[in-house]
Amino acid sequence: MNTSRALRLFLFIIAALGWGGGVAAQDDDQLTIVATTTQVHDALTILGGDYVDVIPLMGAGVDPHLYQPTESDIAAMSSADAVFYSGLHLEGQFDEVFQALGERSIRTVAVSDPVKQAGFTIGGFNLSEELTNVDDPHFWFDPRNWQMSVMLMAEELAALDPDHADEYAANAEAYNEQLDLLFEWATEAMAQVPEDQRVLVTSHDAFNYFGQAFGWTVRGLQGLSTQDEAGVADVQELVTFVIERDIPVMFIESSVPPNAIEAVQEAAEARGHDIGIGVRELYSDAMGADGSFGGTYIGMLAQNVITILQSFGADIPEWPEGLEPVPPVELLEMAE
Repeated sequence: MNTSRALRLFLFIIAALGWGGGVAAQDDDQLTIVATTTQVHDALTILGGDYVDVIPLMGAGVDPHLYQPTESDIAAMSSADAVFYSGLHLEGQFDEVFQALGERSIRTVAVSDPVKQAGFTIGGFNLSEELTNVDDPHFWFDPRNWQMSVMLMAEELAALDPDHADEYAANAEAYNEQLDLLFEWATEAMAQVPEDQRVLVTSHDAFNYFGQAFGWTVRGLQGLSTQDEAGVADVQELVTFVIERDIPVMFIESSVPPNAIEAVQEAAEARGHDIGIGVRELYSDAMGADGSFGGTYIGMLAQNVITILQSFGADIPEWPEGLEPVPPVELLEMAE
C-alpha cells in the first residue's frame, strides 16, 4: 500500500472511531493545538500561555523536508482543535495529510500565509518536477516575517477561544516587541563583518531570508529542500565559488549531515585553498533542544548570529536589555 492510501485509511479509521474534530475551548478548558515544527511550537507556547496545550510533532534537529508523519502524529492532529504548520511546502510529506484533515473540517493554519499575502516571500525556485516556481519556505529567518506569523497565530487562537482573545493579543504584542529588539541587535551584529566578507556558505539553501534581512550573500550546496542531493558537479561549482570569493569559512547545519560540506572543504584544500568550518553548527530547519538557548526562536537566531561572528573573528555587540532569553556565558566565550 502506498503512503497516500495508508494515511487516508488511517484517517478513515480515526473518523470511524469518533476521534478528532475538537471544538473551541470553553471556560477554563485548554485548547489542544498541534504544531508541526519547532519554531511554530515555540511561538504557540509563548502566545497560548496556560490556555493552550501545544503538542509538538518534530523535535530538535529534525529535518521537516524529510519528516514523515507517524500514526501517532495523525491521531494527534485528528483529535486537536487545530493544526498549525509552517507551510510553503516545508513539511513536504504532509501535503496529503493536511488535505485529508481539511476534508474532515479540522482547522489547519499555515503560519506563512500572511508573509505570502504581503508579498514578502522569495520565489522562483523548483523543488521537484511537480513543484516549480515555488517560494522559499524558510521565511522565519527574517524576524519581521515571523512577527506577521505571530500575529496570525494569536488571531487564530482568539477565533478558537474568544474568551481569552485579549490575553492572546497582549502576548503577541509583547513578543513582537522582543522580536523588534532581536532584529535591531542582529542587524548591528551582522554588520560587524567587513562588507566584502559577508558571504554565508551553508549545507543547503535555507538562509535567503536571513541574508536579505541582514545584507549578506548566501550560497547553499544543496537546494531549498534537503531532498535534493548534491552531486560532484555541485561540489566542484561551490569549490570554485569559495576560491574565487576567497571565502574563509563555511557552515554545517544542525539538521543536515556534515559530509557534503566536508567534501567541499577537502576539494578546496586539494586545489590549494584552505577554508574552515564554523565554530559550531547553524540552526536551519529546526531549533535546538527544549530548555536550551537555541531551543527558542530568539535563541536560535541569536546563536546563529553569534556563531557566524565568532567564526569570522568579529565582535559581538552587547545583548539588549530586556531581551529574553539571554545568551549563556559559555556560548559567548566559545570563540575559537
